[in-house]
Amino acid sequence: MGKVMPFLMFQQGKAEEAMEFYTSLMEDSEITNIVRYGANESGDEGTVMQATFTIKGQEFMCIDSNVTHEFSFTPSFSIYITCDTEEEINRLFQKLNEGGQALMPLDDYGFSKKFGWLNDRFGVSWQLNLLK
Repeated sequence: MGKVMPFLMFQQGKAEEAMEFYTSLMEDSEITNIVRYGANESGDEGTVMQATFTIKGQEFMCIDSNVTHEFSFTPSFSIYITCDTEEEINRLFQKLNEGGQALMPLDDYGFSKKFGWLNDRFGVSWQLNLLK
């Protein structure tokens, strides 16, 4: 068996924008590969046929879907991040929530001193937890 990695399908040509946004927010994160559709291929020219990026060492794969689907991302699958400081969790929550939707605003929910859950502007769901 090869690697196992999360796969994100973006609609409306948002994959590259999302990758750039995510990797700009967290250290040790980068876009590692992008293959784009060319002229006369099955996707819109210049959009992402397949790409990989990492966030803190976790590799992700993504594409721009050239087909409009009746489904998108769901909060039942989320990216879970543990933060080391209050400054970090506050900054990430604020940035990821811009244009998104807070499902659980940053707060003490009993199981964590500070926790938040949101869907970002691309529809991807994130859970942020303060470690300390």
